[in-house]
Amino acid sequence: MKGDQPESGIKKAVALRYDRKTDDAPTVAASGKGAVADRILDVALEAGIPVQQDPDLVEVLARVPVGDEIPVALYQAVAEILAFVYALNRESSHGGQT
Repeated sequence: MKGDQPESGIKKAVALRYDRKTDDAPTVAASGKGAVADRILDVALEAGIPVQQDPDLVEVLARVPVGDEIPVALYQAVAEILAFVYALNRESSHGGQT
């Protein structure tokens, strides 16, 4: 999940879906700005999904249609975020101990 408020003052958010067992690449699950971005972020926080802020990446991901896989050019940036999320998940599953 990505969220940020660019200089224009309008919040944007993009939610990614990725199951490494079944998906070839992450896909855009939701994308929006303003009230839609707020709702995306609220749902993520309520579900305990980590939110990462990266204004440049949000701008690029927001151009990917919902349901489409992310472009190959974004694999590295998204992989770094997924590594962060997986580390958080490992930490929480071990009671905060690694």
